[in-house]
Formats: sequence, structure tokens, C-alpha cells
Amino acid sequence: MRHPFLGTVCVAAIAMLSACADTTDESVERAIQNVNAVDDSNLSDIMLTVADPNEGVSYFQRTLKDHPDRIDIQRGLAISFVRAKRYTEAVPAWTKVTKHEDSTANDRVDLADAQIRAGKWEDAEKTLDDIPPTHETFKRYRLEAMIADSNKEWSRADSFYETAVGLTTRPAGVMNNWGYSKLTRGDYAEAERLFGEAIRQDNTLFTAKNNMVLARGAQRKYTLPVIPMVQTERAQLLHTLALSAIKQGDTATGKALLREAIDTHPQHFEAAVRALRALENT
Repeated sequence: MRHPFLGTVCVAAIAMLSACADTTDESVERAIQNVNAVDDSNLSDIMLTVADPNEGVSYFQRTLKDHPDRIDIQRGLAISFVRAKRYTEAVPAWTKVTKHEDSTANDRVDLADAQIRAGKWEDAEKTLDDIPPTHETFKRYRLEAMIADSNKEWSRADSFYETAVGLTTRPAGVMNNWGYSKLTRGDYAEAERLFGEAIRQDNTLFTAKNNMVLARGAQRKYTLPVIPMVQTERAQLLHTLALSAIKQGDTATGKALLREAIDTHPQHFEAAVRALRALENT
């Protein structure tokens, strides 16, 4: 009489064990998927930061074949093209991102950035015009300022630069751009002031230092400004100031500055030596 009962118990036990096994398998599979998701995310972050940009392009191109609809992978590829300075390829990549159903206004700003880098200024202007005015970000206004500059719309450019400066905690780069805009307009004193502000925000920004010297040279101020600089930078800035003096017709001053640049540089300063020889031969 016990055998049927034992058989029923055994069947029930086997069924329970099978259910437990199925549950365990599902849990393991979910865990593996979660780990893979984390690994993919970390790898994507690496490819967008410290990895070689062209390696990033290859990685996102491969991944996109398996996940063609994932907008994060599409963005990663577009960003990698920009990092690799492959701007012609970056434009269609960003265009594809903007057509995704989950795209944002930031994606369109990044498209405009890629278009400017690729020399497509009119396309970039149209892209920015299609973004709602309520989308107010530092990058959007910086690009708007650059486009206004290219169109010689000086008042608009100044307004956009001023807004952009107020939307970032690291305004050195945009101040340098604003200063260069003033330099091209011939407003040398204001350009010098803006370059000084950029250097105060980031005293490692050599481009702003060089631009500041150009602004001073255009005003016939042939002394270096009081700003942080290492010996090599001092020599290079003296060279820039010398060329500015020569361009203004102040040849004697230019020669003296070239000699000072050569003496200041810790190594052989070929560019300054060549310029001085050319002047002396003339």
C-alpha cells in the first residue's frame, strides 16, 4: 500500500528539484546579463575617455552591428569620430542619432558642433535654429557665438559669448574665443582684457597668452605682460611679439626681441634664429 504513496512523493520531489534548477538557471542567467551590462557600460566609458579615439570608433562600429537600435552606442560612435578628428564621418553619425526616437536637444547641439568642425557652417546654423530657445546650455551658446562671429554679427556674438560665460564654471576657453573675436575686429584693448581674464581662469592656456601678446603688439606695447609663464613660453611669446613688431614696421625692436627670445630659450630656437637671419640679410 505504501508504494503508490512513495511514487507520488518521489515525483513531487523531482518536480520541485526541476523547478529549483530552472529558477537557479534563470537567476544565474540574469546575473550574467547584469554583469555583462556593467562591463559593456564600463568599456564604453573607457572607449570615450582614455582609449585611442580610432580604437573607440572600431569598438562602437562592432557593437552597433549587434545592437543597431541602441542610441547610446550610436552616440558613442559619433563622439568617437569627433575625438578622432574624423569630422566628415561624425556629421552623418550625429545625424543618425538625432533621428532616433530617444534623441534629445543635446544631440542636435552635438550635431551642430560636428558640422562646424567639418566646415559646414550654414548647416550648423540651421541645426541650431531648429532647437527650441528654451534649451539653454553653455555649448549651445558657445556655438551660437561662433556662428555669429563667422557672419560678422558682432552684437549677437557678444551677447552669446556673455551668456556662455555665465553658464560654465570653466570659462577660460570661451573667453579666449571672445578675445580673438575682438582681436579680429580691431578692438585690441578689449581683446587684451579678455585674454587676461582667460589666463586668470586657466594660467596653463598658452593660446590665450600668445593671443594676448598679439593684442599688445597691435597696440605697439612691446613688453610681455605680467602673467605666469615658464622659460620656454617666455621665449615663444618674445618671438610672437617680435613678429608683431616687424609687421608694424618696427624692425629694430623686432630684431632686439628676436635676440632676447634666442637668449631666453633653453634650447636652440630655430624659428627665431631663422627670422633674425632673414632680417639681417635684408
